[in-house]
Amino acid sequence: MSTTLITFAVRRQEPELVGPAAPTPRETKRLSDIDDQNTLRRHVRFVFFYRGGCGSPGAGDPVRVIRRAIGEALVPYYPLAGRLREEAGTRKLVVDCTGEGVLFVEADADVRMAELEAAGPLRPPFPCLDQLLFDVDGSAGVLHCPLVLIQVTRLLCGGFVVATRLNHTMFDAAGIAQFISAVAELSRGSPAAPTVAPAWSRELLEARRIPPLSSKPVFRHREYDAVPARPPPPGPMVMRTFTFSARDVAAIKKHLLPPRLRDTAPTTSFEVLVAVLWRASTAALGLAPDEVVRLAIAADCRRLRGLGLPDGYYGNAIVLPTAATTAGALVGGSLCDAVELVREAKAAVTAEYVRSVVDLLVRCGRPDVVMGRPDVFIVSDHRRAGFHRVDFGWGMPVFGGSIGIPAPGGCFLIAVANGDGEEAVAVPITLPRPAMDRFASEIKMALTLPLQTTSPTIYTAT
Repeated sequence: MSTTLITFAVRRQEPELVGPAAPTPRETKRLSDIDDQNTLRRHVRFVFFYRGGCGSPGAGDPVRVIRRAIGEALVPYYPLAGRLREEAGTRKLVVDCTGEGVLFVEADADVRMAELEAAGPLRPPFPCLDQLLFDVDGSAGVLHCPLVLIQVTRLLCGGFVVATRLNHTMFDAAGIAQFISAVAELSRGSPAAPTVAPAWSRELLEARRIPPLSSKPVFRHREYDAVPARPPPPGPMVMRTFTFSARDVAAIKKHLLPPRLRDTAPTTSFEVLVAVLWRASTAALGLAPDEVVRLAIAADCRRLRGLGLPDGYYGNAIVLPTAATTAGALVGGSLCDAVELVREAKAAVTAEYVRSVVDLLVRCGRPDVVMGRPDVFIVSDHRRAGFHRVDFGWGMPVFGGSIGIPAPGGCFLIAVANGDGEEAVAVPITLPRPAMDRFASEIKMALTLPLQTTSPTIYTAT
């Protein structure tokens, strides 16, 4: 499906700081050792599009309503109104709860939601994003900067767009969704406080002192392997979103999985999609048959027994269990073999595994996750976070989810509605331009139904 270039004017008010609506504690809080990874020292972006005329009578101006709700949400979420710094000598991240506030931008755009939708499906990449999320000068640093930036843009039709940029060290996708949902809940007018009370408890994901940090890890953490350096793929990169309906997933299972796997060991949509995407990406990149390829899955460990993370925990609770094989075995083998590797990675995550990850991070000086390479495929599933259900009082979003560019070869799974209004999965993926065409062909081979995609957005690799 093609995307038409659309341009429009946006008038922004001066950025302002929105602080907690009531007094909050002035204290310093330590981030967890999972929060403190070098890989997470960056910002992530999300966007929500809303049609006009969907709110309750008298819902009011979305800018005013959401600004007020942010201040109210920052009372229980008061660390987000503070600033990050490093402890002297250790680089350990702590947040000074100063109550300074988060950045807020009010804007108006000379465009209607119908025009945005007519330009193509509202899926990443969004060519108009720089208009809808203004990069306030001096605000993009990890340290000593606002932790959250929110822009609310009114549209001519009465619809609006909420776009936000957030410091990843403070929360993962589930934590971000929890905070944004709290703002949305307060925007709707009740209750007086968010239904889910935020919990800090970052000490539960600190490294242990017993066993000693000098001991060898019990688990194999391939995501932190030291691997030979290799240059990035040459030329420009392409980001494109592929949308899979429930029928698409059923078609893949029917045609590529043997009956014994479908009938005796039911395969989840996550397992089959990740297996297909990993194989297709590896085939498209043309890696040597003997080259080792890795699959890293962003696994949420909030519900693991033994960790004790409380309800409402909004810090980073993600580990990256990793499966490995050779490119030849992955591409030349069956989908069933790839599904088993996905299951192997998922099954590795236990409370003890998570503790081992945290110990390793401290013991080895915060090693970087191996990413941004053609031989590493990283997948993050955002479907259960609830971004597609965030309601500020004007109904569900036309689109709600991540707008970040996945690492080359990696992808997000985002809950959306397809052209028929049915639930579907949008998968933004980034590949070199020639590989993207081969990837699309590999995906089509796995389907019996036409696949909805966005047109590619091209950028130069750095």
